Amino acid sequence: MRQSMKTNLKIAIAGVAGRMGQQIAQAALDAGHTITGATEASGSPKLGQDIGAILDRSDIGVVPVEDPAEAAKGADVWIDFTAPKATLAALHGLKAQGVKAAIIGTTGFDGADEADIAEVADEIAIVKAGNFSLGVNLLCALTRRAAESLGEDWDIEVLETHHRRKVDAPSGTALMLGDAAAQGRGSDLKALRSAPYDGPDAKRETGRIGFAVRRSGGVIGEHEVTFGSDMEILSLAHTALDRAVFANGALAAARWAVRQAPGLYDMDDVLGL
Repeated sequence: MRQSMKTNLKIAIAGVAGRMGQQIAQAALDAGHTITGATEASGSPKLGQDIGAILDRSDIGVVPVEDPAEAAKGADVWIDFTAPKATLAALHGLKAQGVKAAIIGTTGFDGADEADIAEVADEIAIVKAGNFSLGVNLLCALTRRAAESLGEDWDIEVLETHHRRKVDAPSGTALMLGDAAAQGRGSDLKALRSAPYDGPDAKRETGRIGFAVRRSGGVIGEHEVTFGSDMEILSLAHTALDRAVFANGALAAARWAVRQAPGLYDMDDVLGL
């Protein structure tokens, strides 16, 4: 890992003027990487504006464009934290532009989308995760271990809180935690996920995994997994204090991914968990 930290990557960033796009761009430049291209949506006032100016720093000689293929030319890695439709449109054709790997932090994909991503992973290395924080991925490992150790008489609930602008729910991170809990119980989340508690007949079912969602203010991300029996509650939690934690994780994944064969990976692979 220390050797990979010295790698100077050529990076293309989707949605570079967005909250995560700017964080990734700042972190990439601070780490000595080169931004070779970027995208912005049609109609964005940032189109044609130097990325350095978008980041309130010196010009770097690169401006965002609408076309992902143009933005990806010559890049080692494509980093995308945008929206499902935009991400899927960008992924196809990355190999033709010379891209070795893609880092996908976009959430909200459906089953067909996931199959589409897996198909692209036959051509390039893709690291896809609902969260790129080291702490969150360790939380997933702890959740998996706790679910494995505790019986079905322990209720599992996942609570997540995000800012008011977040669209998908539950969050990708909450679903990662639910997946980890289901794996710990030797099952699949689709089989164990509980419907939202709502209405006069919303009794909890034994052995199911429940989710609760809050949207409020500018919360970056809070996640908690509780394991409850009739006699005690075990809580595992994580709070993100700075979006930079996700950007730094994405760059660590990028440095790892460029050295891998084509395939679909996650942060467990990157971190050796």
